Amino acid sequence: MTPPASVVIPVYNGAQTLSDCLRALTTQSLARADYEIIVVDDGSRDATAAIARSFAVQVCQQVNRGAPAARNTGWQAARGEWIAFTDADCIPSRAWLRLLLDAVRPIEGAPPALGAAGAVLGHQSTAPAARFVDLSAGLDVERHLQHPRFPFAPSGNVLYRRAALAAVGGFDPRYTAYDACDLHTRLCRDQPGAFHYVPHAVVLHRHRTTWSAYWRQQLSYGKGYGQFLWRWRAQAPWSLRHELHAWAEILRLGLAACRGGEDDHALVRRGRFVKTLAQRLGFVSVYWNPAERARW
Repeated sequence: MTPPASVVIPVYNGAQTLSDCLRALTTQSLARADYEIIVVDDGSRDATAAIARSFAVQVCQQVNRGAPAARNTGWQAARGEWIAFTDADCIPSRAWLRLLLDAVRPIEGAPPALGAAGAVLGHQSTAPAARFVDLSAGLDVERHLQHPRFPFAPSGNVLYRRAALAAVGGFDPRYTAYDACDLHTRLCRDQPGAFHYVPHAVVLHRHRTTWSAYWRQQLSYGKGYGQFLWRWRAQAPWSLRHELHAWAEILRLGLAACRGGEDDHALVRRGRFVKTLAQRLGFVSVYWNPAERARW
């Protein structure tokens, strides 16, 4: 029997968090026969594959090629009409998948829905770096979906029609990050159907707990954003004037961060400076790089 939905989890060295993710997925409020779970082990060197197999889910293993390629491996192996994506550092709520599927149920006379996404909330965000993500609404899915030019849903909590993914070729594996934004842009441009935001379809996310780990993550995001803007340069041109303005903003944020303080306002000022500087450095390393441009 073909299940209506498939859940894909790309993972690289995720042994510390994968169990919580899979425990939540195997106890969803849907009947277990109504969905399959596919873990794509992207060349992990820890116990990721063994942990996944202990939950009796489908495991695909590949050499390390990055999260976008792993997500493609997962949905291409899936049997469901609907493909839900989450990550190994996420914990989906019990009703998560049911609520997403309810949002895309067929409506007579309307084309099939394109997909749906739910809210992403921080899990145990007690460390300063993790608290900053929550205070600054860093993973506010509703806000991302309201972007005037490039709306998108983060890949930790999103559902798409499999036929639509196949029609656009899935995720672009060239991306370091921002592959979710690129995919959503292509889907909305080329595929029919409404996309729904379902706030009660909650996924909890373990944010980075140290500033060094957060810095590395934001550096990666900056690289992905640089790739995205170069890929979509006709729709979003970037110039040296834009670059200078971006560095002027970093100077302003740096001065604000130096004001000191120990309250949440001070934490947000410091966090914004760290985030913006890391992303800017990642962006510059990619966008103005002739070799990187040649890849696109």
